[in-house]
Amino acid sequence: MAEHKKYVTSDELKTHNKSGDLWICIQGKVYDVTNWMKTHPGGELPLLNLAGQDVTDAFVALHPSSAWQHLDKFFNGYYLKDYNVSEVSKDYRKLYSEFTKMDLFEKKGHGVMISMFFIAMLFCVCVYGVLFSESCLVHLICGGLMGFLWIQSGWLGHDSGHYQIMMDRKSTRFAQILTGNCLAGISIGWWKRNHNTHHIAVNSLDYDPDIQHIPMFAISSKFFDSLTSKYYERKLNFNGITRFLVSYQHYTYYPVMCLARLNLFGQSFALLLSNKKVDNRGQELLGLLVFWIWYPLLVSCLPNWSERVMFVLASFTVTGIQHVQFTLNHFSSSVYVGEPTGNDWFQKQTNGTLNITCSEFMDWFHGGLQFQIEHHLFPRLPRCQLRKISPFVKDLCKKHGLAYDCASFFKANERTVATLRNAALQARDLTKPVPKNLVWEAVNTHG
Repeated sequence: MAEHKKYVTSDELKTHNKSGDLWICIQGKVYDVTNWMKTHPGGELPLLNLAGQDVTDAFVALHPSSAWQHLDKFFNGYYLKDYNVSEVSKDYRKLYSEFTKMDLFEKKGHGVMISMFFIAMLFCVCVYGVLFSESCLVHLICGGLMGFLWIQSGWLGHDSGHYQIMMDRKSTRFAQILTGNCLAGISIGWWKRNHNTHHIAVNSLDYDPDIQHIPMFAISSKFFDSLTSKYYERKLNFNGITRFLVSYQHYTYYPVMCLARLNLFGQSFALLLSNKKVDNRGQELLGLLVFWIWYPLLVSCLPNWSERVMFVLASFTVTGIQHVQFTLNHFSSSVYVGEPTGNDWFQKQTNGTLNITCSEFMDWFHGGLQFQIEHHLFPRLPRCQLRKISPFVKDLCKKHGLAYDCASFFKANERTVATLRNAALQARDLTKPVPKNLVWEAVNTHG
């Protein structure tokens, strides 16, 4: 006797989109992940942001093949009645399957060990220069090298948030805490929570935390409506102070990027000291404590306050290059307001992302972000494979008439500043009133 299947429609599926009642669809089967959300390795936000939808492409992109075997325990007996797969998604899944057959997801190369060795060497050079040299110039160079060390540790932290960079999970976790928390002062737990949300909701003005920088920056005039951030769970108020800051953001962009690390320090502690769920919270805090012991201690070994300030500013300024790199890939790309959707995964990832063209020699400098489109479509792919798959992705975009946007590093900077300038000019001319601010009025009074 044939099995009688039970069905739900897409509209019915959408009603199960809350933390206490959360269903998703993968390849036509419906799963109740309400309880799984609490222990989901990727955090609760990716599930909440795609709740009540077909999430097949997102699941394929963000999970290893071993994750499929765990799905049956969440199957609730329903199938999606109006399930369909677009031609773009069919081709995307075929491409993913081809890359899997080529074993590209497992071929990580030797980049991680080289990076770890390079980071250790940079750390030793910095410490030696501070402790055993009396030259102010040497101390300045050491400060810059410390910033470069943070950049390289950041690339490892980024990679480890997507796939296993070491031989096993325990050694990968050790590498995460060492390079992220201990050496750079950035919580890997915060990074994963933030970055997973970004990948699901790329360039959604109210869902993507990577483009929510009010009051300092607004890349779209839609922020002038005081959108509510679903990530920060608060209103991004566009008031008089914000208008003043945004109106000059194309001038303040690079100076702010030089000090952007302060924001990451603050974000790390804000999460770890909050009541939100954080795996291994004690381990995370201990790692940050290690950083806040050794770095101030090293700075204190410099002979005077002027050199200490110089060392810290050099560290922050150099690592500011990485903060610029993070913004180049998305600030000048298409944005939208609203929740992310699961049935146009490929389109959303390509429309909201910009590649940086560079020679193969410069791949170390960009840490994989030069192939940001490929990375967003296949986030679990080791960065050493991104250049190899780029032609396949480009061909697929061309076949379906989708954007494959790329620019040189300098052109990307121009586009980013132009985007900020455009929003800044709109902020100055905005007719919609905001709460009055004396600083704004003083600076913009004419006559």
